[in-house]
Amino acid sequence: MMKSKIWKLIIMAAFPIIFWFTNPPDGLTMEAWRLLGFYLLAIVGLILRPFSEPLVLLSAVAFAGIFLNNTKDLLVGYSNTTIWLVFSAFAISTAFVKTGLGKRIAYVMIRSFGSTTLRLGYVTAFLDFIISPVTPSNTARSGGIVFPIIHSVAKALGSEPGETAKKAGSYLIINTYYTMKVTSFMFITAMAPNLLTADFMNKILGTNLNWGNWAAGLVVPGLILLLIYPFIGYYLDKPEIKRINNKEIARQGLAELGVMQPTEKLLIAIFILALVGWAAPSLLSLIGIKFTLNATAVALVAMVLAFLFGVIGWGDMLANKAAWNTLIWFGGIIGMATALDKAKIFDWLAHTISTNVSFTYSPFTVLCILGFLSIVVRYFFASASSYVVAMLPVFLTIGKAAGADPMALALLLAGTNSFGGLVTHYGAGVAPILFGAGYNSVTKWWINGAIMAFIGFIVFITLGYAWWDLIGLLQS
Repeated sequence: MMKSKIWKLIIMAAFPIIFWFTNPPDGLTMEAWRLLGFYLLAIVGLILRPFSEPLVLLSAVAFAGIFLNNTKDLLVGYSNTTIWLVFSAFAISTAFVKTGLGKRIAYVMIRSFGSTTLRLGYVTAFLDFIISPVTPSNTARSGGIVFPIIHSVAKALGSEPGETAKKAGSYLIINTYYTMKVTSFMFITAMAPNLLTADFMNKILGTNLNWGNWAAGLVVPGLILLLIYPFIGYYLDKPEIKRINNKEIARQGLAELGVMQPTEKLLIAIFILALVGWAAPSLLSLIGIKFTLNATAVALVAMVLAFLFGVIGWGDMLANKAAWNTLIWFGGIIGMATALDKAKIFDWLAHTISTNVSFTYSPFTVLCILGFLSIVVRYFFASASSYVVAMLPVFLTIGKAAGADPMALALLLAGTNSFGGLVTHYGAGVAPILFGAGYNSVTKWWINGAIMAFIGFIVFITLGYAWWDLIGLLQS
């Protein structure tokens, strides 16, 4: 184990060493070239994982700061407002788990709509959708709230791994993964890597992706997929049990939760306040009312209200490792990306590609090719975050050089990063939890996941593209 870690560290260290002692290509300064070496150290470290993500990024920032004397530039990522937006959303996510409100919403939806296995598939989809805007960890959302409930429903129906998996469990479990991969791209706060995605897109493409226009562009194709996926999944893996005693299942679940507590009611109010604050500027601008309400400020107020009214305590937030991990390593990578942008490395890369590569395809064809390739490449990554760091700048730069519409490219790649992870049983942090339940084979997971990813791609380049054009997001 130690030998493996040493080799990983040697591979990582090779990049800044090689870049330090080689001359930069035309158009780049020596400082920018050496900075790129440290950035590649971070990328490779996130892929090889000799240590946790925060430690990898802190190491890259620390050594780059020592050797390049640019610590101030590298730490600027921690002042990025989007990071604090997502960090604040983690607090609301913590509250959903602690208060039991997430489970209560689930059981109410099961009681109201879950009378058949197919309908229960849709309950899963829209439960995930409802809580996704304030749960940046899809592992916590699907693995901590949705999965335990759906798993207990499968067991209550007599569906266990093995011979009885086909009764209901295999469909219900894999459908949880499908729908999570859709809700994860619908809001910038629904998956932590989305903030990094938006930051790269704004830097490289010059877009202005914020909470409002991200949601405006992706909620509609997302809702279309939430209507399609449970239905297609049902017929790809048709369960033996068709009808469910949903009233009894919901009764038992709600009885365990007891009467609704004041903290749950307060959380509902805070949740609605946050959604209104995030969406209002974009929605009102459609009718000519323009005003600015900073999305991060809204999130911070929501978080503070949760603390002040006792919905959660500071100790609960300290125990949320995902929130602090995200803050530390995303701040580091955004700081490094900002330094790269300041050094004009992305501009140099775009110029180099456009000068040396002949693009004979139309911008829309380039868009389709890059979208398809991003899904194929996503197969090699077990983490949406590492994919964003390693591959997204490349795809964005190629698309920019080829003349693809910036916002269309941004929204398409935001989607493919998420649903592209459907092709494997390791494409997200929650995937091992769901696959590990034992209801699905690797073969079925990969084949059905590839079908779902392809459907997502088709929806994006047809209905999604038409929607973006209709609401005026496209530049061409």
